[in-house]
Amino acid sequence: MDLFEEIVRMRDSGVPAALCTVLLARGSTPGKETMKMLVRVDGSTLGSIGGGCVEEDCRQLGLEVIASERAATRSFSLNQKDLPESGLICGGQVTVLVEPVVPPTLVLFGGGHVSGAAARVARECDWRVVVCDERQEYADPAKHPAASLCLAMSWKEAVARLAPAEHHSLVVATRGHKDDLEVLRELAVQGCRPRYLGLLGSRAKKATLDRVLADEGVAPDFIARIRTPIGLPIGSQSAGEIAVSLVAELVQLRRVPAEKRQACSVTP
Repeated sequence: MDLFEEIVRMRDSGVPAALCTVLLARGSTPGKETMKMLVRVDGSTLGSIGGGCVEEDCRQLGLEVIASERAATRSFSLNQKDLPESGLICGGQVTVLVEPVVPPTLVLFGGGHVSGAAARVARECDWRVVVCDERQEYADPAKHPAASLCLAMSWKEAVARLAPAEHHSLVVATRGHKDDLEVLRELAVQGCRPRYLGLLGSRAKKATLDRVLADEGVAPDFIARIRTPIGLPIGSQSAGEIAVSLVAELVQLRRVPAEKRQACSVTP
């Protein structure tokens, strides 16, 4: 299997992966400059950067990069002093870059005005966007040209198509409370544990849906995952402004470590 063809396939499907590339090789080393290895989210690999403990360490680093979505570099001295359990006596040095190669995925349940705007803004920020709606005309690629995929099917079928969605960001923005509840219920039933789960609407709306879900036996930890209101607090009102605040929040969650995040404030 060609490594670059596999990267394209994984990007099209939204499955996370990391690419390991030998940047520098000095002295005697099994891995040579520009050698590459792809690390999939399940831990499997394609290609090679020389084998041995260096390759295994980079595989583990690849999984960390997939989880954090932040590139990393690591240097290795191939000798028994620095790697006593490796048996290496090459004496060379290798530096490897490990970087995410699949863009993050934003799934929008509901194809209305907010989702349309969010799809456009997210695409500009290099996100892969999926729009889902039970109504064909609201999940039409012609209506959402910025979306990588439009799913016109029942909420149950759409959730099943995307589950477990553990590496995706999900936003529930359907045409009403009934459909919002159905999507949230299906996400819980099908074991979805996304990186981000937002619900378009007010805190009062969320409180009402929370009570219904709790009465139906949905686990408290799932209910606690639901974020309302979505986006950074920039005073957004229009669909476009809500889209900007949402994508800004997603970028902040992706790019800024938790301990350095600061909520955006609005000066009266």
